[in-house]
Amino acid sequence: MNIADMRKEYTLEKLDIESVKPNPFEQFKDWLHEAMNSQMLEPTAMHLATVSADGKPSGRIVLLKGVDTGFLFFTNYQSRKGKELATNPFASLTFYWAELERQVRIEGKVEKVSEEISNDYFHSRPKGSQIGAIASPQSQVIQDRNLLERQIQDLASQYQDSLPPRPAYWGGYRLVPEVLEFWQGRPSRLHDRIRYTKQGENWRIERLAP
Repeated sequence: MNIADMRKEYTLEKLDIESVKPNPFEQFKDWLHEAMNSQMLEPTAMHLATVSADGKPSGRIVLLKGVDTGFLFFTNYQSRKGKELATNPFASLTFYWAELERQVRIEGKVEKVSEEISNDYFHSRPKGSQIGAIASPQSQVIQDRNLLERQIQDLASQYQDSLPPRPAYWGGYRLVPEVLEFWQGRPSRLHDRIRYTKQGENWRIERLAP
């Protein structure tokens, strides 16, 4: 297979400045709603890119867990991404909804959410996920999987008749956007790109060349 010869024409929709919402959060919610209704796999999956202390990028897929004044996700604060965000609290998110021929890129500063929000979300998770979050020293080298599974079994026994507390090293982040770009695939690679840039309390909306 010659991957350089692979081609796909994008023909589903178009995106015009005249048709987008003045507020990018409303535009995002419209697109997310359409993605969720399309029955695609993991419509809330997003690529989170952070930067290490020595300036090297790193990325991984995480799940969006809420939208308020920013975009919420949860993880272990001692994981690689947690340590990188502690050093450089700026990151980017990318959503790719292939079935809709759409992409959304978001850039901004990342902050920790309140303990109340972290507690509420932690205790909304299945008990197995709560125990897994406590047991896993995320991103650290471990001897083998058996060690992790024994830890999970011990915690499951310990909290058999109660709910485990949220560990202090686990919680939520909010990426507060400064720039959002909405991308709609179009024929002949002449894609539509609409960028929102934060200016005070308002948003500047511009079309970008594909």
